[in-house]
Amino acid sequence: MLNQFSRTELLIGEDGMNRLSQARVAVFGIGGVGGYTVEALARSGVGTFDLVDDDQVCLTNLNRQIIATRSTVGHDKVTLAKERILDINPHAVIHIYKTFFSSQTADAFDFSKYDYVVDAIDTVSGKIELVMQANQAGVPIISCMGAGNKMDASAFQVADIYKTSVCPLARVMRHELKKRRVKKLKVVYSKELPITPVEHSGISCHSHCICPSGTTRKCTQRRQVPGSNAFVPAVAGLILAGEVIKDISRFGGSL
Repeated sequence: MLNQFSRTELLIGEDGMNRLSQARVAVFGIGGVGGYTVEALARSGVGTFDLVDDDQVCLTNLNRQIIATRSTVGHDKVTLAKERILDINPHAVIHIYKTFFSSQTADAFDFSKYDYVVDAIDTVSGKIELVMQANQAGVPIISCMGAGNKMDASAFQVADIYKTSVCPLARVMRHELKKRRVKKLKVVYSKELPITPVEHSGISCHSHCICPSGTTRKCTQRRQVPGSNAFVPAVAGLILAGEVIKDISRFGGSL
């Protein structure tokens, strides 16, 4: 019977669609990267989501985040993402957590319940904790490396963390995971050299912060606010989703 996922089923078959509908995927970080990951997973028929992000939409998010519009500024990202998923697939089951993921909050999540974990957060400590938790639970995880300060969306690659190069964040992750004896990690990373942001006082978040009043982690806390655009984070997010979809559906013998 024809339905909204019929075009996808033509590629991965009925069994693949069934695996997606029965899968529970946790996405940590619903921003420029993770928002597009969630979008693609929802449109591909993933049945259950756990969405984790403590942030609210800021006006500066409108240049790149799929859930960000003038009308959503100041609203919780996880709530907006849930509403959007249900508008795409009313049968989806969605658990939302307005939480900043870290080693201090990790106990709030039962990783053994997930079929796949997507890391789209931007702190090294959080990323490492996600990898350790997923590995301990025996759950597949894919992690996004640096997507900020980039202009070449074609430079992304999928690789094991120990086969990455160029990306500064991947270099730090390699070092930290090696110390923890983590043998592998599937990542999406860019081989483009980061661009130094051209910041001046008129557009400085440090001088003119417009984060919503309920924001707990304001951009002023960062040493440097990265430059971004509408296409590089989106591509990274869609690549993440593509790998998850192929692995869960077992397209081409994945997993």
